[in-house]
Amino acid sequence: MWQEKDNKLYRAFEFKNFSEAFAFMTRVALLAEKHDHHPTWTNSWNQVEIWLYTHSAGDIVTDKDRTLAAGIDKLI
Repeated sequence: MWQEKDNKLYRAFEFKNFSEAFAFMTRVALLAEKHDHHPTWTNSWNQVEIWLYTHSAGDIVTDKDRTLAAGIDKLI
């Protein structure tokens, strides 16, 4: 589940291995580009963490972030 904290939407994802995590990140990258909205994220082996917030709105969570989060959830 996405959590809103510190003016960001946050979610951690865990996969079976690095290849699955990286494939997920690739799908997220393509979706983010389509939405012209790009996440802050980290990857360590099978773990991916994503933070969403809108820079142009003053680094807060907006509908743009919630829409991208919903799209990311559909990729799992």
